[in-house]
Amino acid sequence: MTEYGRGPGSEPWHPDDPLYGDGGWDGQQAQEGRQSPYGGQPQQHYPEHQQYQQQYDNGNGGWGNGQQDAYSQAQQQYQQEYGDPGRHYPGQNQQYPGHDQQQYDQVNGGWSNGTHPHPQGSYAADPADPYGGRPMAYGGQEPDFYGTPDAYPPPEPPSRRRAEPAPAPEPDPQQQADDRTDWDPGPDQGEHAFFAGGGDDEDDDEAEDRGGRGYRKGRGGKSKKPGKGGKKRRSGCACLVVVTVFGGGFAGVTYYGYQFYQSRFAEVPDYAGDGTNETVTIKVDKGEYGSVIGQKLKAAGVVKSVDAFTVALAQKSEADQIQAGVYLLKKEMSAESAIALMLNPKSQNSFTVIEGERNNRVYARIDAKLGIKKGTTKDVAEKEWSNLGLPDWANDSDEIKDPLEGFLYPSTYPVAKDMKPKDVLKEMVTLSKAKYEAFDLEGKADDLKLENPLQVLTVASLVQAEGKYKKDFEKVARVVYNRLDKNNTETYGLLDFDSTVNYLRGESKLATGSVDSLRQIDDPYNTYKIKGLPPGPIGNPGEVAIRSALTPAKGDWYYFVSINEDETLFAVTNEEHNRNREKYQEAQNG
Repeated sequence: MTEYGRGPGSEPWHPDDPLYGDGGWDGQQAQEGRQSPYGGQPQQHYPEHQQYQQQYDNGNGGWGNGQQDAYSQAQQQYQQEYGDPGRHYPGQNQQYPGHDQQQYDQVNGGWSNGTHPHPQGSYAADPADPYGGRPMAYGGQEPDFYGTPDAYPPPEPPSRRRAEPAPAPEPDPQQQADDRTDWDPGPDQGEHAFFAGGGDDEDDDEAEDRGGRGYRKGRGGKSKKPGKGGKKRRSGCACLVVVTVFGGGFAGVTYYGYQFYQSRFAEVPDYAGDGTNETVTIKVDKGEYGSVIGQKLKAAGVVKSVDAFTVALAQKSEADQIQAGVYLLKKEMSAESAIALMLNPKSQNSFTVIEGERNNRVYARIDAKLGIKKGTTKDVAEKEWSNLGLPDWANDSDEIKDPLEGFLYPSTYPVAKDMKPKDVLKEMVTLSKAKYEAFDLEGKADDLKLENPLQVLTVASLVQAEGKYKKDFEKVARVVYNRLDKNNTETYGLLDFDSTVNYLRGESKLATGSVDSLRQIDDPYNTYKIKGLPPGPIGNPGEVAIRSALTPAKGDWYYFVSINEDETLFAVTNEEHNRNREKYQEAQNG
């Protein structure tokens, strides 16, 4: 509420106010030439206010029940302390013009004409009156405190007043004792806010302001000591995580840095010399790296450390690399000596199957390599062939002389004296099976008009045995397929290969006999008498022979003869072939 909305009160307007001295409320403002802030019309009382007159008069012309005496006493006390109000406010108690009411009778203690009582200081209880109840100091006889250094800002309305801050609670003696036992250095002792849990939310800051670091209240109002839950516990976990991460990282960097230093600059542990008299056998598988080989040597006591072996091996050229095989080494050898011995063929306990080699020859060589009785490996093959992992299509006929023929794939295998024949054979069969799956013999049999993959392998073994030079293998394979055609007029489905006769005889001769004598041999492997392919392979074909059987050359040849390693003559008719044979004889005699 502004000053212009107030009724007659106990305080005048300030002298600096442009309406100060306007004559109050008795119409004097019109005499001095100033207009009322309310449009020039004096404020009027309303008829309903007459009820207060009745209450005041009560038949006695004043307040009933002795209230008038109390009012008079208050009036006199006020005049003694502050002076006559009429002297400060001219015309204050005059009647408003235009009304039938009389001015207030200060002598008699009431309104002379029964109008409203207006007790002194009634505005003090008015909440809209910020000046109610204060001394009237604008009349010139009371000091003006607003013009002195002692001035203070006027009071604000009740809605804007701020509550006085509550005094800080008295410290709890018991809590202080607990704080002394539960020590916390605080931020001023070098504790960072991250580790102290500070700054996580405003509740912790307010708790510190109210009770210090030793006393905190939770949301439920209960005291919570530092270090017993809440953010302190989380801060401790964060501390542990940070220490673990940085500690683990530092440890990792240190470890790998040490390894790098050891591998580049530091001397690695190594033996000296060529080793002791105690020997050990080391097997190196195909595709193993130097570090794997070094681990095997260290585990067997050959070298002192893996690093010594790998460092020495890295200094060798690409040509001087360790091949798959079995090596006979000594214990406590220097890395250099161990590598030199492994690169020496004499130290290798490896075994190599030659392309086209028959199984009988392979069995005998295995016996010699293992140092066992002659014929032992052959007996194991005859008894254990079904337990060595052959493919399902391997034994298609009971007429097969050796079920393992063609399944000892030409390659180098580790064979040492402490190995058993069955283990050696099984490793060979395993490699053969993997190779034939890679060639897809089973999937390509139909395209070649063959009955099964075993026949494909049989063709490859014939190509390996009949073809003298690998560059001619594809043409030799075409001769085989042409002769297998039963409708051909040259051989009528007979192969007529000396290699099959040598196989059934267990021989390897050029002069197998006359054609007529050969046709008398009653054996399923005799291709001079039996049309088509033999029951199974006649040897172990290599990769070139197998690929040639899968992709034969195109041609009408039925015959061939090799004059020398640079020339092989192929013929379509028997007459042409006879002429080529004469050239062969001349080359042999010359």
